[in-house]
Amino acid sequence: MSSALIVQNKGGGHGELGFQLAKNLQSNPKITSITILQDSACNDAKEPFVSYASDIPNVNIIKADLADESMTASDMQSLLKQPFDYVWDNSSKGAVGAGKAVIDSAKEWNSKLLTYVSSAGIYQPNDVFPMPETTPIKESAGQVQYEKYAIESGLPFVSFRPQYIYGEKSNKWDYIDWYFDRLVRGETLPIPAPGTQKVSLTNSADVASLLASVLNDEAAAVEQTFFNCGTDELCEYDEVAKLCAEVAGTELNIQHYDVSLGKAKFPFRMTDFYVSPDLAKSKLGWEGAKNSLKDDLKWYFESYKARGGMTKDISFDQDKEVLGA
Repeated sequence: MSSALIVQNKGGGHGELGFQLAKNLQSNPKITSITILQDSACNDAKEPFVSYASDIPNVNIIKADLADESMTASDMQSLLKQPFDYVWDNSSKGAVGAGKAVIDSAKEWNSKLLTYVSSAGIYQPNDVFPMPETTPIKESAGQVQYEKYAIESGLPFVSFRPQYIYGEKSNKWDYIDWYFDRLVRGETLPIPAPGTQKVSLTNSADVASLLASVLNDEAAAVEQTFFNCGTDELCEYDEVAKLCAEVAGTELNIQHYDVSLGKAKFPFRMTDFYVSPDLAKSKLGWEGAKNSLKDDLKWYFESYKARGGMTKDISFDQDKEVLGA
């Protein structure tokens, strides 16, 4: 009998991962009980938090102020009232406050594994793509400090570095919404030249299955320690535009602009910035993504309309600046 703890942030790009991970772990024979330590700053009226009671009713939910930098391991353990065999941290941005408390608690509990959701945003790419796990990193990043502290603590530790995430119960829709916002209004899509840059857009359920794959081979996970996290189905920036236009049934007008003009409101990097899940496949036996962006855009566009995407007020001033340059 093994207990799992998921430390979940208040929302944003990683906001749906705790929910999806809990759903995934419910069917894993290694896990017999699941607790989510949920940041109390979340909006309980919004997804995925509003679906906790209906979709994961057997998961124990405990609220805490995870932004409290004075939180200690003792404070956290008093809240949780039990040790945990497996810990997934999808909240901490550094080894301070609640982040340090998670690591220290896992150490005291003698947890079998602490799995951290870091970010591929810590990479400083050197023109090698897909970016391998050995890509130079920003040493000052909070996620890097978390990784270092966990390793120095002598814990069985694994860190995943995801990229752009979307999902049906997400609370951050910026990336793909950017395309639909312009398409449904007949606006030109300003995409940094040449438009063939590749991006990894991964369904949150697939990210969750990656995070859970550490249970397939815990020793191999700890030995490798760092894993890139994303789909192996890559899309070019222009291709995302074409897929979205097809689903929305709109005309497509792309204009490429010089990357020296900056991002404007474009949601991705100016250059290639993508990873491969090859190590997770070879070391952890991850079977790969079960969802594809092309298929998912059908429900995504329905969600876009339901969220008021067709009628919301949007300024295209920054678009016009780069288009008119």
